[in-house]
Amino acid sequence: MKLAVTLTFAAMAPTLGLADTPVGMMDFTYEAAHHGKPVAAAIWYPSTEGPLTRAAENAVFYGVDVRQDGPLADGADFPVVMLSHGLGGNWRSLAWLATDLAEQGAIVVAVNHPNSSTFDFDMAKGLNHSTRARDMSRALDKLMDDTRFSGRIDRSRIMAAGFSYGGWTALSMGGVTGNLAGEVEECEMRRETSSHCADLLDAGVSFAELDAEMWDASYKDARITHVAAMDPALHHGFTADNVADLSADTMLLSLGDGENRLVATDFDASGFIHLLPEAEVVRIPSAYHFSLLPLCKPAGPAILKEENDDPVCTDPEGANRADIHAQARDAIIAQLGL
Repeated sequence: MKLAVTLTFAAMAPTLGLADTPVGMMDFTYEAAHHGKPVAAAIWYPSTEGPLTRAAENAVFYGVDVRQDGPLADGADFPVVMLSHGLGGNWRSLAWLATDLAEQGAIVVAVNHPNSSTFDFDMAKGLNHSTRARDMSRALDKLMDDTRFSGRIDRSRIMAAGFSYGGWTALSMGGVTGNLAGEVEECEMRRETSSHCADLLDAGVSFAELDAEMWDASYKDARITHVAAMDPALHHGFTADNVADLSADTMLLSLGDGENRLVATDFDASGFIHLLPEAEVVRIPSAYHFSLLPLCKPAGPAILKEENDDPVCTDPEGANRADIHAQARDAIIAQLGL
């Protein structure tokens, strides 16, 4: 996506019409030695105090109402969801999901992955998925060291969740290893018929130029107990060896059906699904890949068209994006026992 222009609109909307909410939110920036610079992140959590504000809103997408910098609510220990955005997205991309999960009693951390986020994008560097997995593990370190949250974490329920490229990041954190040769072969066969292969071709980037040893290595984080991979990418050519170390409770979610299914994320066609017979599979056929992005404002489609951006506000005829969101949210709520 090329949302850099539309996302430069104010992240905070006017405070008129704010809804009361039991969700707190704050910035969660942390140092990451593997990038040599700080990583910007946000955290959502149960809270009933703090000033109401609207976050993650711009000219295209509706935002979410939160209590800015409110204290963590009292109660039992909370499960954690580490949330990874897709290629070219940012922490705002799934703010609706983070808010919904926090309202149900989870602590949710989402990062802006350096080199693969909206305002910090480098296609070649962004393909190095090892840095994304380490972004998430480092953020989890930070959370567990933060005295505001560290003593309130349910360590039996720590989920890695992600959308698209972030779905692969979540699987990687759970213990699935990559197969660079499989990605090379996929793009040799499909080239322009697969969106991610076409994007790489347009950018002059090739999987064949990457370091196979680094790509195929394990980036498992032993603290992860659950994985929710929403329309994940980069699972081509896998064998049983690639999933042998996946011990987390795993859910795969697919978006679309037939012509509405994105080739790059079709885990049925890649055969990946057959390697995970115990995984829960949730299918939302009346959807497109980008239907998990935020609810769009009426002017959103026209703005995207004017900016020559992807039609990420367009869903299949008859589909309801709010219903699609609810199905994805409810699947994660059930998986975590919220």
